[in-house]
Amino acid sequence: MPKLTKRFVDQVAPEAKDMTYWDDELRGFGLRVWPSGRKVYIATTRVKGRLRKVTIGPHGPTTPEKARVKAHQIISEAKAGNDPVREMDQTRKSPTCKDLGERFLKDYVAVRCKPSTQYEYRRSVELFINPKIGTRKASDIERKDVAELHHNMRETPYQANRTLGVLSKMFNLAEVWGLRPDHSNPCLHVKKFPEKKRERFLAPEEYAALGKTLNEIEIDGTETKSSINAIRLLMFTGCRLGEIMTLKWDYVDMRAREFRLPDSKTGAKIVHFGQAVADMLKKIERVEGNPWVITGKKEGARLTDLQHPWRRIRARAGLPDLRIHDLRHSYASGALALGEGLPMIGKLLGHTQVQTTARYAHLANDPVKVAAGKISDFIASVATGAGE
Repeated sequence: MPKLTKRFVDQVAPEAKDMTYWDDELRGFGLRVWPSGRKVYIATTRVKGRLRKVTIGPHGPTTPEKARVKAHQIISEAKAGNDPVREMDQTRKSPTCKDLGERFLKDYVAVRCKPSTQYEYRRSVELFINPKIGTRKASDIERKDVAELHHNMRETPYQANRTLGVLSKMFNLAEVWGLRPDHSNPCLHVKKFPEKKRERFLAPEEYAALGKTLNEIEIDGTETKSSINAIRLLMFTGCRLGEIMTLKWDYVDMRAREFRLPDSKTGAKIVHFGQAVADMLKKIERVEGNPWVITGKKEGARLTDLQHPWRRIRARAGLPDLRIHDLRHSYASGALALGEGLPMIGKLLGHTQVQTTARYAHLANDPVKVAAGKISDFIASVATGAGE
């Protein structure tokens, strides 16, 4: 038999029946020619005594050189005990990244994640992952594919990093579900973009401006009472936005001055509050049939959008860069200014990790700086005779 070269394959003429031509150098590598003129490269081998025949690809799109390399790989794998037919069937049946994403959202995210997290994960899958690699087999994705997707999102580094995190979770689960080999996560070693944590704290005069604005709009009625109540509760309690927006009257214990939240970002949580919050809660009208503290316009519903009224309120207060979450940061800075330590602030904010509260550590140095300044000024004045 001849060696299967391009010249030989091009010259082979179809006959009245199927013909197979075997390569004289690589045993098991062949060319099948149909009467129609179609030519296909094949490889045959045995796995545990069982004959296995694999179609490599048609002549033209597949060159003899590439077919030979693939045939050698198939035959070598078979000699090692791996069944090429079974593995190719598994590859054909393996899910696309879109299929993996759907299973991830249904079987993992919907069961284990909170609604806000579910929203963010679904957003990453549907808006950023599916359009780029959704049609590709999950088993075919390599590190370079993930690196390219992440790099192409460099103009939005925060979203790029969140998407990378979602992809990593997806491919970890793909291993658990037997869709990829162990330790094959293609997100490994793809470096995240640098992120700068933004910290914004309200100064006393800014608190005054915001408080004055809330009083004014409460009088002129330009915003709903629910919006005003929500912002004040966020200011006075240091709660997260979701904790206030989903606060029910059943969670409020006026006698103990506590919000007993059955769920939060860190699980069940008790939020302690003072007299100012108690007085404020007494003024909020309870709507019959509506369980929510921050009610919406629809019957029995809660307020779902605070961002739009917040943008109008902060602009009127002259605080255009102030985010809602900055009210929580400012609550922590206020506690530090009153002499509370980081452990106590962690408890007040409901932090489960010390590292989370540690971001406020530099603020605790402010009173020390003031004291150090007073002492150094006094010593300097005595040493230089300025105090005489």
